[in-house]
Amino acid sequence: MFSQNFSAVSRTPANSLAGSHIRIDGLSKAYPDRRVLTNVSFAVASGERACLVGENGSGKTTLLRIVAGIDDDFDGAVSVPGIVGLYHQELPFPLTWSLAEVIADATSEHRVVLQAIEETGNAIAAGEDGASSRFEEALATAERIGAWDIDSVADRLLHGFGLNAVEQKRRVSAMSGGQQARLSLAWLLLSSPDTLLLDEPTNHLDDGAADLLASLLASWNGPVLIASHDRAFIDAVATTIMDLDPAPSRHADTVLDDSPGSGFGITKFSGTYTDFVASRSRERELWEKQYRDEQEELKELRARVGRGHATDNPSRPIKTEQRAAVKFYSDRNAKAVSRRVRDAERALEQLNQDQVRKPPAELSFAGLSVAGGQSYQEGFGDQTVLVGSGLGVEGRLAPIDISIRQTDRLLMTGENGSGKSTLLKILCGEIETFDGSLNYPARTTIAALAQDVGRILARRIPDRDWRKLSVVDVYGHALSEELVEQVPLRTFGLIAGRDHNRIAGSLSTGQQRRLELAVLLADPPDILLLDEPTNHFSLKLTTELENSIADYPGAVVVASHDRWLRKRWAGRTMHLEPSD
Repeated sequence: MFSQNFSAVSRTPANSLAGSHIRIDGLSKAYPDRRVLTNVSFAVASGERACLVGENGSGKTTLLRIVAGIDDDFDGAVSVPGIVGLYHQELPFPLTWSLAEVIADATSEHRVVLQAIEETGNAIAAGEDGASSRFEEALATAERIGAWDIDSVADRLLHGFGLNAVEQKRRVSAMSGGQQARLSLAWLLLSSPDTLLLDEPTNHLDDGAADLLASLLASWNGPVLIASHDRAFIDAVATTIMDLDPAPSRHADTVLDDSPGSGFGITKFSGTYTDFVASRSRERELWEKQYRDEQEELKELRARVGRGHATDNPSRPIKTEQRAAVKFYSDRNAKAVSRRVRDAERALEQLNQDQVRKPPAELSFAGLSVAGGQSYQEGFGDQTVLVGSGLGVEGRLAPIDISIRQTDRLLMTGENGSGKSTLLKILCGEIETFDGSLNYPARTTIAALAQDVGRILARRIPDRDWRKLSVVDVYGHALSEELVEQVPLRTFGLIAGRDHNRIAGSLSTGQQRRLELAVLLADPPDILLLDEPTNHFSLKLTTELENSIADYPGAVVVASHDRWLRKRWAGRTMHLEPSD
């Protein structure tokens, strides 16, 4: 099973897991060019399902890797109970293994424990010393990992994750990316780790698979920590939402070299995702108001101190009959003025120390149509601009007819394996050999945001490794010089200015996909194809992207498993059935 031990991560013995927690205390993490986590502290109890949320690049994946023991370069303390299992982008088994070998590896501990129960039972019958204690230990382990039910659980997972039709002898290397991802998740769940860490677990899951995962997590014995942008999944699974985005903190506590977008600590919420959004919005409004009020008060206090020791009315002459009392009144006035100045100085010093940090600017997506562009068919009505007849690929896409109008909004739905991504690849020319016919005017431009991060950049910059270039250089190499000048990267609100000079390979997966979206939108295609557009994007960007679809100047075709998106879809819908 995938697990690693580092001195910075302590493991609770397996026989003392009851009531155990993930405990994070004062965790901070910085890279040479930026800080991502500062003084993060929280606990996740056994049976609790905590969902991490935050902007792309806020440190969710970094935090999971630290908890898993993969990254030990951090400050603070981390305590994790038992064996830790992490689901992330890297496969935990060799590509040369077959499906059967992957499942056998995942369930090996269960079979060893069941064999130990049988052997120690025989030893008890034979009167061996210590056999009873060994039997009880094996029995406790079997109950904890669900050893007796492992075969039925394996069948449920393979069927629910759409892997039951895959030949047992098929190598992992011969599987699609989606199949590999679902097999990796199945392997992890079958391995029954005590602490479960999941990084975007629903990216490749259809409705049935996501429901199956949610039901398994509902009865998970140990603590579960999830990083997810899936709004419906968060609503269904989360007992706690933990936000890594910036929250109010004292200006005096701000780290000097801190990136403007980094948060301090973590903010916990209870309730649904909808409750979280409303609460987060209210908190941001209060933070901004507090900052404005404090800045006004600071301005007034500085002015009061700056007036120094001026009297209430220094130009007023003292009457002759008062000359004898001049010194008396002068001394009393000086004392009063001095007291007011001291009070103002103390208040200024205290407020300077306690004032809230300035709310950092939030990334805000400018929309799919921000770069301009007009449909090439403008003036001719909402005509049909693409027609596909009998489009199909053996084993991947059953023959299907499709038509797209000039300003269409078309949502493709279907189970895993129904061919949604394959159809999009046919439409944008990535798959050139297929059954059926595809017709559209030669001047039509079609482009797709693919599921696989980096595909667009690799095609646009074939002679360079885009991961080794800075963000602005990637943008410049992927587009013409004229277009970069007309539509600079800052146009979209997708990549924070502080990250423009970072090496693209150091960006988070979500940030890299943001960069690809910017490249795609700099020259808006007539037909925009979006394959799982909510994968890897932050919750805020996902909502902004969905809201901007209606304003796009051309046609938009979306393939998505996202139930939140589908529930609110206002355009046409096209359902695909799996290929036989």
